[in-house]
Amino acid sequence: MQKTLLLTAVLSLAALFNSAAALAAGDAEAGEKLYNKMCGGCHSIGENARDGFGPQLNGVIGRAAGTSPTYLYSDAMKNSGVVWTRDKLAAYIEAPKKVVKGTRMIFWGISDPEKIDNILAYIEQFQDH
Repeated sequence: MQKTLLLTAVLSLAALFNSAAALAAGDAEAGEKLYNKMCGGCHSIGENARDGFGPQLNGVIGRAAGTSPTYLYSDAMKNSGVVWTRDKLAAYIEAPKKVVKGTRMIFWGISDPEKIDNILAYIEQFQDH
């Protein structure tokens, strides 16, 4: 009886941690809607992505800031030393000018961590494009 109770408790905790991790990863479908509304006017992503007012964002996670070869970046971005990790992108989406001082990106930021996680979940789908 004790083994069964202990096993049930362990499995319940494992399910709780797995669901918390899934929530932290974000909702890509909700992120797509937010991306299109808040980011898509300047940044394209996906199979036919092209630079526009901002650089295309395919494969952005893991890339050094200011290094996409087809976009003309500000000196601030090129010299920032930033590598776009998920956490660094989250901070940038929240407050761009705090992460890259002098960036010419005109964006006020998003303060809602859930929205940021959702946008990042959407962006992460395009790492191999």
